[in-house]
Amino acid sequence: MEKFKILLVDDEEDFVTNLSERLQLRDLDSGTALDGESAMQIVKDEVPDVMVLDLKMPGIDGMEVLRRVKKKYPKVQVIILTAHGTKKDETEAKKLGAFAFLQKPVDLESLMEVMKRAYRAGLEKTYAAAAFAEEGMFDTARSIMDDQKKK
Repeated sequence: MEKFKILLVDDEEDFVTNLSERLQLRDLDSGTALDGESAMQIVKDEVPDVMVLDLKMPGIDGMEVLRRVKKKYPKVQVIILTAHGTKKDETEAKKLGAFAFLQKPVDLESLMEVMKRAYRAGLEKTYAAAAFAEEGMFDTARSIMDDQKKK
């Protein structure tokens, strides 16, 4: 299995701790944050490849965390995992650049598959931009990176 960094953000401490432990048993590197403020500090200190993010949290909610992360760290692939999300929330999250929008409860194997796809999607965009830059096609590389920022 690929090695990539995962940040789990959810105010339900038992849930997020249990999920992190289960991922670590499967040899996946995962950290946790219990609120949006902590998540932003963790991302600032060590940018994850994939973030699994709850929407409803005290303080900075998940939608605002998504907005800030995609603006400052567009390479982070964000998966929304919520028990309270609506179709409107899903539409807004995807418009802000969320890779996926999942409802709790979620099967661990399914979540892991979505995380792997998100990680690979982030890599593909980075490799494509690097390949164009290497060929001297800086405008094309810039365009790919700009498209990635918009998503």
